[in-house]
Amino acid sequence: MASRLNPYISFPGTARQAVGFYKDVFGGTLDLSTFGELGEQGQPHADLVMHSMLETDSGFTLMCADNPPGEEYNAGTNISVSLSGDDADELRGYWSKLSEGGTVPVPLEKQMWGDEFGMCVDQFGVSWMVNIAGSQA
Repeated sequence: MASRLNPYISFPGTARQAVGFYKDVFGGTLDLSTFGELGEQGQPHADLVMHSMLETDSGFTLMCADNPPGEEYNAGTNISVSLSGDDADELRGYWSKLSEGGTVPVPLEKQMWGDEFGMCVDQFGVSWMVNIAGSQA
């Protein structure tokens, strides 16, 4: 397997809902394991997500987990996820779903470098950047 770069996002007990949301946005195959399934049965955090991986038909990979007990959580302060390419319809569809219920600090629109670009923060506090190369918007 070749090396690849993908985001890994931590959540404060909402990883299952978040990765389910991302599966609805991008489609694909989701593998998910809880702390309990991986040896911590009977613990208060046994049902939390220890590791999940969403692999999409478009070649995206997204990993998510809940923070283990005792670890501090800082929503969106250390990650932005970038989606880029030239399939304007596909990328606008992702933008529409990701920004719904979130905030949009930079609307998806033509930028000075010629591409269509926007930034949003989804309903789970994750920052996203979408860049559509050569868009005629």
